[in-house]
Amino acid sequence: MNRRQHCKIVPNIWIIAAKQTDTNIYYALYAIDWKRGARLSWEGWKRYEDFLQFHVPVKRKMQGHHTSSQPAAKIAKKALYLHLNKAQYEELEQLFYQPFSKRKWRVFLEEHGSYS
Repeated sequence: MNRRQHCKIVPNIWIIAAKQTDTNIYYALYAIDWKRGARLSWEGWKRYEDFLQFHVPVKRKMQGHHTSSQPAAKIAKKALYLHLNKAQYEELEQLFYQPFSKRKWRVFLEEHGSYS
């Protein structure tokens, strides 16, 4: 995705994925723009408190010139929370990096979350 396309992404759905490992939990944030078939992700938190402090760069308007940011704590209120084991998280990663399929995403979200 080039820079111009990246600037056009306006997320419709947010997903917080928590992967349970043997010793701790790993958090990742995913944003999906259904209309454009676009996806963004931010990963790498081992503590939920650290994740909530992260400021996510997002476009508020389609024609906006500036990228603003929102704290992840604000996004967490409206996000779909998925608690996944290692195999389910790998399935999410594969889905994320494959060509966009709205049907596959809906099936995955219905199977692992409370998405309707």
